[in-house]
Amino acid sequence: EDALDLWAASSSMDSVGSGEDETQRSMQQKQLQQIENQALSTLTQSFFPGPLTLVARAHPSIPQILMANTGYVACRSPSHPVARALIDAAKVPIAAPSANKFGHVSPTMAKHVMDDLGEEDVWVVDPSLGMEDDNANNGMVQDGNAVCQVGVESTVAKIEMNTNSSSKVMGNITILRHGAISSQSIREALEKANLSQYFVVSDSVKFTSEKVNNVAPGQTVKHYSPNVPCFMIGSSRQIQFKSEEKLDEGERTILSQSVIIDYGKRLLHYQPHALAYRDLSPERDPSIAASSIFETLRWSETVDGATRVFVPELVLENDECVGQPHALVLAVKDKLTRAASAVVVNVFQ
Repeated sequence: EDALDLWAASSSMDSVGSGEDETQRSMQQKQLQQIENQALSTLTQSFFPGPLTLVARAHPSIPQILMANTGYVACRSPSHPVARALIDAAKVPIAAPSANKFGHVSPTMAKHVMDDLGEEDVWVVDPSLGMEDDNANNGMVQDGNAVCQVGVESTVAKIEMNTNSSSKVMGNITILRHGAISSQSIREALEKANLSQYFVVSDSVKFTSEKVNNVAPGQTVKHYSPNVPCFMIGSSRQIQFKSEEKLDEGERTILSQSVIIDYGKRLLHYQPHALAYRDLSPERDPSIAASSIFETLRWSETVDGATRVFVPELVLENDECVGQPHALVLAVKDKLTRAASAVVVNVFQ
C-alpha cells in the first residue's frame, strides 16, 4: 500500500469541466486510472517484496529529481532482510542510487561496494557481520561474505495507459530490464486478477547512450562493464559452430593476455590458450549463471596481466527460451551484452 502512494493512479481525480464531452472524457480517465491502480495493486501483491521494479506515472507529490524529468517514478520492495530492516528504520521510502560507480559492474556483496566507494564518504551495511551459521547453508554466504540471492538486478516493468485508445486494451506493460520475473509471470498475475484483457505485455529492452534520460536503470549500452576492455565473441567462433578451431599466432598472443568468461562451454576450446577462464554455468543453468555473473566480471579485473575480457555472444536455442528460467537467461544475455558495450568481434584482437 505504501508503494501505491508513489504513483499517480492512487491519487484522487476531480471531474473536468461541465459539458457532455468533458464529462465523458472525465469518466474515461477515471476508468483508466482505476484499471491502472488495480494492475499496480495486483503486481505489488504478487511480486513485492521481490525482484520486480514497477515504473508508472508519478504521484504529484513526488519531487522532480526522482523522475529524471520523465514524469514516471520507479519503485521496488526488496526481500533481503537487511534492506527491509533499513527501510523499516527509515520509516519512509528510500531514494538512492546504485552502490557502485556509474557503468561499472553491479555489486552483489558489501565488499564490492567498498571496492568502488571505499574512498568516498559513505557508510556500508555489511550483512556478513554476525550472520548465523545456518545462512551459510542456504546460499546467502560465500567465503564469509553475504551475497545476493538472485545475483542480478530486478526486472523492470513500465505501465503506460492508452489515453487516446477506444479499444478494449487500455494499457501496455513493457519489460525495460530483464531479471528474475518474466513477462509470462506478469501476464499470469494479471490473468488471475481478471485484468489481462486490458493490457498488452511485451519486452522492449533498449541500448541507449549515457546522455539519454531513462525511466529505468541499466538501459545504457555500456553498463556492468569491468575495468578491462570487454568484447563478445561472435557465434561463428563458438564451439557449436566449429568442430576444429585454428588460431593464428596473433590470436594466441592476445588470448594469452585475456580472460574468458564463458556460458555453456561456448568458448571452452579456447581455454588452453587463455590467461584465465571461468564458465558461469557449463550446464547452461541460468539461475547459477545469474548468481555469479557480477562477481565473475569483477574477478576478471583482478587477474594479473589481463588486457582484455572476452565473453560469448549468446544466441539462445529454443529450449533455452521457454519456461520460468527464460527470464534469467535473458538477464544473463543482457548483462554480458552491456558489459561488452554490445561490441561483437570474430577475431581475437
